[in-house]
Amino acid sequence: MRDSPRDVVRAACARYGEDVVIDWCVAFLSGEISGEEAYGAELPKLVAITGSDNPGGWKSPVDPVNYYWIRVWAARVFLYVWRDDLVDVLLKAASDPAWRVQEHVAKITAQRELGQLVDALLPLLDHELPRVRAAAVRAVGAAGEYEHAEAIRPLADDPDQTVRAAVERSLEKLETRLDRPVR
Repeated sequence: MRDSPRDVVRAACARYGEDVVIDWCVAFLSGEISGEEAYGAELPKLVAITGSDNPGGWKSPVDPVNYYWIRVWAARVFLYVWRDDLVDVLLKAASDPAWRVQEHVAKITAQRELGQLVDALLPLLDHELPRVRAAAVRAVGAAGEYEHAEAIRPLADDPDQTVRAAVERSLEKLETRLDRPVR
């Protein structure tokens, strides 16, 4: 049985240090370490944050179309370890071309209540994938301000039930957190 992502990150931090692991993930997420380098000379770093000797399970050489996974795995690390200087890299990652990266930025924003990222996530409310829309709605509920309620209200009629439920919970959360009605 494979370790959970949380356990993998904890093990990497115990072995290399939390700041080192975070720095690697910033380099992966920002593109400072390219996909080619990640599956080449920098592979030990990728192995450390994924817990796999063959992250992705792809045959060598890895098809560049799959390089976006490196950014997904790097972003996922920030669900388990944190440093306040990560907001800037996440602001850029909010508009990453890979939806899975965008979704992780929204999850991190919700989990860590990063209000400074909410505006960057508002375009995700129109994303074609319901799971990305729902993650963005949750981020607004967890970290948004009064004026952000207006952005998620129209999604109360979203065709996807998960999104509609996220809107209801997020509006409730905003009202509780802000101690004022938002509907």
